[in-house]
Amino acid sequence: MIDKLEFLLALASEKNFGKAAEQCGVSQPTLSAGIKQLEDTLGVMLVQRSSRFLGLTAEGERVLDWARRIVGDARAMRQEVVALRHGLVGHLKIAAIPTALAMVSALTTPYRAKHPNVRFTILSRTSIEVLSMLENLEIDAGLSYIDNEPLGKVRTVPLYAEQYRLLTSADSPLGDRATVTWAEVGKIPLCLLTPDMQNRRIINQLLSAAGTEPQPTLESNSMIVLFSHVRTGRWASVMPEKLADTLGLTERLRSIPIVEPDAVHSIGLIVPNREPMTPLTAALVAEAKLLATVA
Repeated sequence: MIDKLEFLLALASEKNFGKAAEQCGVSQPTLSAGIKQLEDTLGVMLVQRSSRFLGLTAEGERVLDWARRIVGDARAMRQEVVALRHGLVGHLKIAAIPTALAMVSALTTPYRAKHPNVRFTILSRTSIEVLSMLENLEIDAGLSYIDNEPLGKVRTVPLYAEQYRLLTSADSPLGDRATVTWAEVGKIPLCLLTPDMQNRRIINQLLSAAGTEPQPTLESNSMIVLFSHVRTGRWASVMPEKLADTLGLTERLRSIPIVEPDAVHSIGLIVPNREPMTPLTAALVAEAKLLATVA
């Protein structure tokens, strides 16, 4: 039953039988047969079918909610049994918004020092994708904004406050300023994250409130791409203070506080609201709480 529920989770996530089968490491006929057996056991249709996946039925959506709980609990049980015998062992998957990626190492490095038999996968995702992947058990935890857009039923650990800086060359029109306003920032060409990123939505709101509309000359979903352009000295961008400090500034590059208003948003660890937590996730939450005390 657990394996068949895993098939349903994968299908709901991938929305394609072939991709779901690949995710589960089985053939497509095996996955299809497993879903059909689950339907026969429960006595209801779970999947709308034609030549391709059309979605879940109303009953399928309800079973999916239960599948997330049951599979999550089963995984937690397996991890706890293994941990009792061997200590923490396994694979921890974390998705982070681009502006928080550089900070993930502050969690994973001390974590690995305490639990060397745990391996990590770190993914760059939008805030919406982070929540979706958590819900579908595709990741164990996320790093994202925790005070700006609805999060749903998750647990959060605040890690640090995101404050914003204008990154520009020292010889640019605003390069000699101690501070700049959002209205002034809105009047210069910028390279920014793509509109699907929450950081971009925040910046758009701040610029609009200052009476300007953002018209970036370059957009990317990668902070590294933006930063590499800014480092040439011919581009400007708005970036979180911690990220700018982590990536490093050149002699001719300035990081200038943006004021009026002094905008601040909270970045934190997000984990499923499940009790008990898996041992791997519980250890990550403990590490996050330690980090938050010194941030």
